This record gives sequence, structure tokens and C-alpha cells, in this order.
Amino acid sequence: MTGSTRTLWIMALVAVVSLGAGLGLSRLITSPADAAAQAAAPAAGPITVPVERRALANDVVLRGDAIYEDPVSVVLETGDIGGPAIVTGQVPVVGATIDTGQVILEVAGRPVILLTGELPVYRTLRPGVSGPDVLQLKAALVALGIDPGDASSAAYDAATSSGVAALYARVGYPAPTGGDDAQGAVDAANAQVRSAQDQVAAAQRGLSAARSGTPQSQRVQAQADVNTAQAALNAARAACTDPTAPECDPVAVVAAEGDLAAKIAVRDELNAPADTAEAQATLSAAQRSLTDAQTELAKARTGTLTPLPASEVVYLAATPRRVDSVEVSRGSVAGGTGVMSVSGATLQIAGQVPDVDAELIAVDSAVTITLPGGEDVAGTVQSVGEVVAGTEPTAGRTRVVVVPGELTPEQRAELQGANVRMTIPVSSTEGEVLAVPTAALTAGPGGEARVEVLADDGTSTLVTVETGLAAEGFVEVSAVDGTLEEGDRVVVGVTGTTQDEEPTDEATDEGEG
Repeated sequence: MTGSTRTLWIMALVAVVSLGAGLGLSRLITSPADAAAQAAAPAAGPITVPVERRALANDVVLRGDAIYEDPVSVVLETGDIGGPAIVTGQVPVVGATIDTGQVILEVAGRPVILLTGELPVYRTLRPGVSGPDVLQLKAALVALGIDPGDASSAAYDAATSSGVAALYARVGYPAPTGGDDAQGAVDAANAQVRSAQDQVAAAQRGLSAARSGTPQSQRVQAQADVNTAQAALNAARAACTDPTAPECDPVAVVAAEGDLAAKIAVRDELNAPADTAEAQATLSAAQRSLTDAQTELAKARTGTLTPLPASEVVYLAATPRRVDSVEVSRGSVAGGTGVMSVSGATLQIAGQVPDVDAELIAVDSAVTITLPGGEDVAGTVQSVGEVVAGTEPTAGRTRVVVVPGELTPEQRAELQGANVRMTIPVSSTEGEVLAVPTAALTAGPGGEARVEVLADDGTSTLVTVETGLAAEGFVEVSAVDGTLEEGDRVVVGVTGTTQDEEPTDEATDEGEG
């Protein structure tokens, strides 16, 4: 190729490149008129969404702390043990559940039994004492199905003692007794009763003898003697009918009269009622001695009935309980301080909601609990608005307590002490209903709710609706004036307006949300 030819080819190539560059630059350069046209706002137009069929539900969502409520320290009364209060067994493990009627610790070889009650132990109970602590014991025994006698009586009697003995039999320990001294007192009292009974028997025999009087044979002989003396007197008097007769003996008459009087006196003495006053007094004294001896025997026997030592019982206001910590071990000394800390056996989640939301929550409502790991478990509302002693409720908020349902050990461990999210459904539709976004609702001249339905040809119709449940940004609707079906498109806004533009009354009336 010659030099001139090469030059022509170079010039042609440059021309093609220049033409292409010019065409490209022409596309990048915009005239002022075109730029203004492109910057202008598009024509205004409606934004629509379809009418849906969906189920709506309202939820109250709150957060709460998972805890075992009502913690309390268990303190033993060890003053009546009579020696060191050495823990000898039955030590519970942390996390164990203890219930009424169970042995929660063994001290000095004796059980410490848990019973339900609010009054603390302050004395040993035994026959003869009475008071509110006896009433509490009887109520606790009744709750365990054990007969304590008259549960309304504040007296610890023989029936109560039998109930306590039955309690010890149930937990598998020998019932406490009054000891050797109490049995010795019973033996001595029994001897006194027997001696008094012998004295009464002897006095009764003496009184019977006194009441029987003179034997019948002596009374008959006395009457015969009177009759004989009377006959002798009559004979002496008959001989002296004629005082001058030689057989008349006035001295004999006088002697016969005296003999008769003597015989009558003897007879009357023998027939007189016996004097039993002294014998009766002796019997009365013997009977009093027997009564006193029997009273002492009853008292002595009371001392042998089953008592309830103060060191062998603990009362807690509510059971069952969960053991949170144990401060003693086998071989350590119990007393003075708490031996263990327990709390309510039910894991609870306590949170707060605004008062207005609390009015929507019912006890026993279902709850969804979201564990820290994201897993959902079921629960139930236990209480709404319950006041906890020692705490002040937050103004404007209500306490809600939720109890989880059945949990695995892993779930329980994950939940304990955590702050978790809880969802409580408070209202819902019965199945699917027609629903539109709340932005689709407008108010008519009379305050009625309306939606603007846009047809395929671009025309719109205002349909008056009745609203129902609102949730999740949607509201339940049903047509009152006109028709409304699933899939109809309703206006929720207008495109192409700016913040500075004020919608006209007509635009507002025709479909502004």
C-alpha cells in the first residue's frame, strides 16, 4: 500500500470514529426544555389494593420475668431437742419439690414434718393445751385426710393426739412419747386408785352393817320378855283385888310394874332405827379419795399421749414448695438460721401491661411464650391485677402473671430467670372475613365508614361499609350500601401529590384515607 492510500484509510477511520462519538454525545446532552419536561411530576392517580379474605386477631404483647414466687427461709425451732440439733438425714436437693405431710429434714434422728399453715411454731403441743396453733394443726391434719377430732375446737385432746400418732405412722417414724417419768406417774396413780377403791369397799360394808340394826331373834326375845313381864304384873294385880286378902303382895305389884317397864325399854331400844351417820361419813370420805385418785390417774395418762414437739414440725403458708437452696448438710448443726430456702413450686412469668390492655385479658386465657432460644411454648394467664405484698404497682400499669404449660427439663432450665416475650390473643374473627387496609376507610358526611372501589374502566364508586375487628393494619368490613367482594380494588391513596399540595374537599371526600 502506497503512502497516499494509507493516508486515505486513516482519514476514513477518523471520520467514522468522530461520527460515532457525536451520536453518543447527542444522547447525553439534554436541552433545557427537555430537562424541564422530564422533571415535571407525573399526573395524579389512585393507589389501590385488593379486598382480601383473611382471619384477623388482636394480641396483647408483653415481656415478663420467669421466677419461682414467694421465696421463704425455713427456720427450725430446736429448743426442746435437749442437745445439739445435728442433721442426721433426709436432706433435700436443690430443685426438689416438698409437699405437706412430708419429712423435709431429719434432726437428731427425728423427722421435721412440713404442714400447711401461716402461724409459726412457738411451742410443743400436748394434751391439755389450747389455742390458735392447735386449730392450725387440726386443719392441716384434715387436709391430709387424718381425723384430729373436733376440728373446730382449739383444745389438744386425746383425739388430736391420735391424729398426730397417725401422721407419724404415715411418714414412717415412731410417734413421740412423754418418756419414762410419764409412765411412772401413771403407775403411781394406778396404785392410789386401787387403795382408794379398797377403802370405799370397806366403808360400804360398815354402812350396810349399821343399816341392818338388831338381829330379828333379839327383837323377838325382847318382845317375849315384855309379854312375860306384862303377865306377871297382871297376876300380881289380880291377887290384890282385895287388899285385905292374905295373898295380896303390894311389893310384888310394884316389882312387876318395874320389870315390865324395863322390858319395854329394852324392846324399844332394839327396835329403834340404827344410827348410820358415822358409817355414811366414812363412806363419803372414801369416795372422795377415790375421785381424787382417778383424777390424778387421768392427768398422768394424759402425759403419756402423743405430743407434737416444736422441733418436729414446720408450717408454710402454701404447698407444695420448690427447694431453691440448702444451707445444711448431714452432720451439720441446724438452728438459729434458715436450714433451706424454698419458693412456690410453680414457675411463673410476671409482667406488666397498660391498664387499658389489662381490661382485655381474662384469667385462664391462652398465652404463647417465646423462650430465649426462639421456641414457642404454651401458657395460661393465672392472674390479672393481683397485688404482691411488699411491692408497689407501677402507676397506669397492671401486673399479669402467666403459668407455662408442660415443659421439658431443658425448657424449664432455659426459662428460669429469663425475661421473655408473651403474646396473649384478646379478640379474633371467627374464620376469614372481608378485610381492607385501614387506610382505605374514609368518613362520609354523617360519619359513616366508606371505601372507594375502583372499576377496571377507571370509574370509582363509594361503598358504605360496617366495620368490625381491626388488627394488623386491616379492618373487617361488610357492605351496607352497595356491593363489596373479594378481589375488588379499593383506593388507599393518590400518587403524584407533594407535601405542599393541599387536597381539595372533593378529593378528600372521594377517597383520601
